[in-house]
Amino acid sequence: MTSPEQRHPIHRIDLPRIVLVGESVLDKLIPVCQELGFKTALIVTGKTTYNVAGEKAQKHLEEGGLDTECIFVEDATLDTVGKVVEKAEEIDAHAILGVGGGRNIDVAKLSAFKTSRSFISVPTVASHDGIASSLASVKGMGRPYTVRASSPIAVIMDSKIIAESPYRFTAAGCGDIISKATEVRDWRLAHDENGDYYGGYAGSLSLMGSEHVMREAPLIKERTQEGIRTVLEALVSCGVAMSIAGSSKPTSGSAHLFSHAIDKIAEKPALHGEQCGVGVIMMAKLHNLKWRAIRKSLQIIGAPTTAEGLGLDPDTVVEALTIAQSIRPERYTILSKAKLDKRKARKLAESTGVI
Repeated sequence: MTSPEQRHPIHRIDLPRIVLVGESVLDKLIPVCQELGFKTALIVTGKTTYNVAGEKAQKHLEEGGLDTECIFVEDATLDTVGKVVEKAEEIDAHAILGVGGGRNIDVAKLSAFKTSRSFISVPTVASHDGIASSLASVKGMGRPYTVRASSPIAVIMDSKIIAESPYRFTAAGCGDIISKATEVRDWRLAHDENGDYYGGYAGSLSLMGSEHVMREAPLIKERTQEGIRTVLEALVSCGVAMSIAGSSKPTSGSAHLFSHAIDKIAEKPALHGEQCGVGVIMMAKLHNLKWRAIRKSLQIIGAPTTAEGLGLDPDTVVEALTIAQSIRPERYTILSKAKLDKRKARKLAESTGVI
C-alpha cells in the first residue's frame, strides 16, 4: 500500500520575491539589492551583453555601495560553472546576477545553487522560459535537458533593452511559449494513460501563456512595449508553473524532446525556442489540436515554421522525430503513443508543411 507521500509527493515551491518589468527597470537594481540586504555581488555576463547591460548594472550597484565584480563567460559548461563558483566564494558574493541570454543566466543560476547564494535574473533577450525558472541547461551534465538549479530571488526585465535586442531572440521565445500548447497536453496524457502526477493549476498557468502570446501575435510582431511585456510576462508565468509543479513537466514535453533531438544530431542547430516552435506544429497534429492556427501565430510573429527556416534538411527533421522520445524515455508524451518510424515521421512533417 502506497503512503500519502508516495501518492502526493511533497515538493518545495520557490518563487521570485521581486519581479520588475518595464522600461529602464535596470535602474532599480540598487533598491532591489538593498531591500534584499546584499552587500557584495558577482555579475555573470558575456562581452557583448556587458556592453548592453552588464556595465550599467555594475555601475548602478557600485554607486549603491555594493562591492561588485564581473566575470565573463563564453559557454554554458560545468567547467565554466566551476570558475564562477570559485569566484563567488573568493569574493564571498551575497548574490550572483546573470546578465544576458540563456547561457549567462543558466551558468549564474547553477553557480548560485552550488554555492547556496541568491540568484538574480537580468535577461537582455527573451529567447526562452529559463529567465524565471529554477532549472538550468548546462553541457557536461551527461544529458541534454535541464537540471535543478536556483530559483531567482528577483527577476529584472528591462523591456526597452529586450525590445532593442535582435528580434530573432524574441521570436524564439514566442516559439518556446507557444509550444506549451502541446507540452501541457503531454503532461495530462501522462496522467491519464501512465498515472503520472498532474497539477491542474500549473498546467493552466503554462497553457495561458501560450494562448495569450498567440492572441497577441500581431502586437508582438510590431515590437511594441505592450507586445514585449506580453512575452516577458508569459515567460515568467512559465517559470512559475515549473516551480509550482516541482518539475519542467508543465513546459517541456514532445516539442522540447524534438528540439533536444535536433541539438543532438544537427551540425548547426537553430535556437531552442525556434526548434520548439516547429516541433509544436507537428505535435499539435498528433494531439488533434488546431495545428494550423498555431502555425499561423508563429508565422505572424516571424518565427520559423519549416525545416528550411531552421536551416535543416528534411532528413534531419525526420530523424529527430524518430529519436526524440528516446532522449527522455521516462517522460511519457504523445510520441510515446505515436511510436514514429521514419515513414510515419516523414508523413507527419510533410502533412504539416514542415518539410
